[in-house]
Amino acid sequence: MSAKHLPPSALDDWVRAASAELGLAPDTASTATVLDLARDVAHGVLRPAAPVSTYLLGLAVGRSEDPERALTEYSQRLTELAARYGADEQ
Repeated sequence: MSAKHLPPSALDDWVRAASAELGLAPDTASTATVLDLARDVAHGVLRPAAPVSTYLLGLAVGRSEDPERALTEYSQRLTELAARYGADEQ
């Protein structure tokens, strides 16, 4: 089956498989938060900044003492930075 024709549930399947491969609990990833951040950075900064930003978010969350709180806080901070960054460039 081609990736172009995978059902939307394939993302959830992939996240579960990738989490298992990395030894993470399947509910560790907040797919919606990560995708929202990637969208905001891609539109506010530039497309290649999206995967780099989500990687940086993951590093920062992984270092935090409270990953759930950090995910929410850091993704919001990066989204706000992307909005300011895009506005500053215009």
